[in-house]
Amino acid sequence: MRAIIARSINPAAALARRQLRTSVPSALARIHVSRRVPQPASVSQANAAYDRETITRLLYSLASRREVERYLRIFSSANKFAVIKVGGAILTDELEELALSLSFLHRVGLYPIVLHGAGPQLNEILEREGIEPDYEDGIRITDAATLRVARRVFLEENQRLVEKLESLGTRARPIPIGVFSASYLDKQKYGLVGRIEGINKEPIESAIRAGCLPILTSLSLSEDGQVLNVNADVAASELAKVLEPLKIVFLSEKGGLFNGVTGELIETINLDEEYDALMKQEWVKYGTKLKLRETKELLDHLPRSSSVAIISVDQLQKELFTDSGAGTLIRRGQKLFRSSSIEEIGADRLREFLREHEPDVRDGRKSAAQLFSELSRAPYTIYGDESLQCVVMVSHPPDEVPVVTCMVATPDAHLNHVLDNVWELVRKDHRRLVWVVRSDDEQRTWHYDHADGGFTRGNRSLFYYGIQDVGDVERVLRSIESSGRVERAYLPLNQRRAAARGFSTMARPALRPSAAPAAGSARSYATEAAPKRVALIGARGYTGRSLVDILNKHPNLELTHVSSRELAGYRLDEYTKGDVTYENLGPRELERLAQGRTAPPPDAYIMALPNGVCRPFVDAVRSVGASHGVVVDLSADHRFDSEWTYGLPELYGRESVRAARLVSNPGCYATNMQLLLAPLMPYVRPEAPPTVFGVSGYSGAGTRSGTKGPDGRPTTEPKIPGESLRGGIKPYSLTDHIHEREARVHLATLGNPADVAFTPVVAPWFSGIIATASVPLRTRLSARNVKELFLERYQNEPLVEVCDSVPEIADGAGHHGFRVGGFQVHSSGDRVVLVGVIDNLLKGAATQCIQNLNLALGLDELAGIQ
Repeated sequence: MRAIIARSINPAAALARRQLRTSVPSALARIHVSRRVPQPASVSQANAAYDRETITRLLYSLASRREVERYLRIFSSANKFAVIKVGGAILTDELEELALSLSFLHRVGLYPIVLHGAGPQLNEILEREGIEPDYEDGIRITDAATLRVARRVFLEENQRLVEKLESLGTRARPIPIGVFSASYLDKQKYGLVGRIEGINKEPIESAIRAGCLPILTSLSLSEDGQVLNVNADVAASELAKVLEPLKIVFLSEKGGLFNGVTGELIETINLDEEYDALMKQEWVKYGTKLKLRETKELLDHLPRSSSVAIISVDQLQKELFTDSGAGTLIRRGQKLFRSSSIEEIGADRLREFLREHEPDVRDGRKSAAQLFSELSRAPYTIYGDESLQCVVMVSHPPDEVPVVTCMVATPDAHLNHVLDNVWELVRKDHRRLVWVVRSDDEQRTWHYDHADGGFTRGNRSLFYYGIQDVGDVERVLRSIESSGRVERAYLPLNQRRAAARGFSTMARPALRPSAAPAAGSARSYATEAAPKRVALIGARGYTGRSLVDILNKHPNLELTHVSSRELAGYRLDEYTKGDVTYENLGPRELERLAQGRTAPPPDAYIMALPNGVCRPFVDAVRSVGASHGVVVDLSADHRFDSEWTYGLPELYGRESVRAARLVSNPGCYATNMQLLLAPLMPYVRPEAPPTVFGVSGYSGAGTRSGTKGPDGRPTTEPKIPGESLRGGIKPYSLTDHIHEREARVHLATLGNPADVAFTPVVAPWFSGIIATASVPLRTRLSARNVKELFLERYQNEPLVEVCDSVPEIADGAGHHGFRVGGFQVHSSGDRVVLVGVIDNLLKGAATQCIQNLNLALGLDELAGIQ
């Protein structure tokens, strides 16, 4: 019985904390200021629509547009969206963040019902007034003196939250009393403590009708008008039983439930499957056991669509609007089944499910009877849930690799992680597996996350897990294809297929361009295939020139299109492998190019455009559908977009890049910072962020139009000429540099999120970055310890060199890799200083781009990188 179910990891999920602390406050502040002046009704309505659109866009940085819009649609259509219980400590320590989170929801048209406690505040005042708190069975004994203080504290805290919300321009209505009616729980034993007997919804619904967030306390009234104290958790549960919201959220400082043995966060609990086993665990006792028991009792009264989330304040948006979620999610889940008989499940019931949800059956490509027939040719098992939201059919002949003949999951199955639960059953039964999905499947990311590797050919993607050797992959695929267990679309692997893209998780040494590929290697079909066609959009700057230089020497890539408005019609002299002429490729021309109207479309597009310009060009490429080529964007436009894969292979893995069609290339300073800090992130002192002082050559500032050359060709010149610095250095963007945010956000995905303080400086040399990091440590380390961390982290990375001495700018400039060294620890042992160097035009841009392009196209990662 599984106690913990891991949710799918969203490459950008770690943005939530930073987004709330930066983008949300600034956006809400701007909106609030703009609303201070009274405006006509028509203008107010337009502003409200604009507010919603603005905040919704901010949500896109937490998850993909598809995820955000799906959750917004679900929540907006719900009768009651959410009950949020706020602990008293949060009102004291995190009021600002709480108010921002609630304002965020209000701006997108959602009205959570907020109920708060005030326990810590009450205890503090009682102790100050000489009244010692007393508890029985975990319930506060409430006499008249205690209730008098409690009533005052609840009213004050309620008003404080309302005022903070309204200061942000969010309408809120205080409802400190009048919702809960109660009888005495046990007057003799507990005093003035109530048992909730009824809920008056009218004050809540009136507030929502008026466009206000209802802010409640847990004070209740008896029939004779006596105010009674009620535990806030109990009040939230009773309120949820009446309102039946989709979400019941308990905001806590801990941010979830934790395994008492391992200390790890329990991300998901499916009560129907796991409750009994969990309650038998030795570490499940006291408050944890009570919380689980109360949550089960609550969810047993609610529809299966309802769930309980225990999270921290800063994770509220992430929990609500992303598939990855946050904290601990508790739901009833679904009873799962495994069966070796179609009739046992019900053939008619299964047939109807397939007709409605299986794409090939729905489109008439196959029939349900055909699927049943194919499945019955060998021993099989069907996995699913009792409500039939998800079905996985696995054929497993003796001594052969099992194959999924059909996998169908409704959108709700993905939303509620039913597919994840079913997949756990499948993995328990089969240590190896192969399955096929349509390449336009909306949930392709899920398949990539759950596979060890795969291939996309034509309109089908084949995935597998448990097959670790490259030779085995080809042997297995040949076997199941020749026996007709998968469609004939994947083999032989060494055949020339221009559209083929392969990926695998197996770590293999780099294949030198001059080396002959090994016979039978899955790599061989990529190295023997015709060169991949590449379009370079924006080739005029320094990075564009570096890319042309690498592509000119690349054994597997052919530059077929190069775009520059100013140079259109001129030949690209630097490229000698073929005759390439500059074109003026705007979005419209790029769309025609992607459609292949006049020539085969490119296999890949490199967007070397300025920040803020790229989106219409990408949209043009993507307009042709899921079959478009790989896009690598060198600008900052997509580095925080979870739909794009962030391509820094040394830190965030190669598999996600191999499976990607949209890759955002990291910034130069951000690359240096992340490689410089990543091995130390588990040791960073949270309250004292690392500081990085980075100095770059003037090529990092880019180019601008210059005078015309002798042949009339437009030329470029550096935006900041080296001579203008007069031999000195020039600090710029002293705060909020985008590479600072980029490094901070992505490093957070490695664990132990921490701020990064960064100051950039431009220097009078041409290229190369040297960065010095000062890192406060939570654990004392020696310089030797630090070096060992770096050697261990980067031991298999050919483009990273760890050295003892302090690297100099000459060690980075003109080189493809990253060099780090100069490890020195302060005499206190709690601060380390180290230095890293890269070339901002190469590993900081062009080299990294080619690494990502090679991976995404199924080529050797270092092909073309000498």
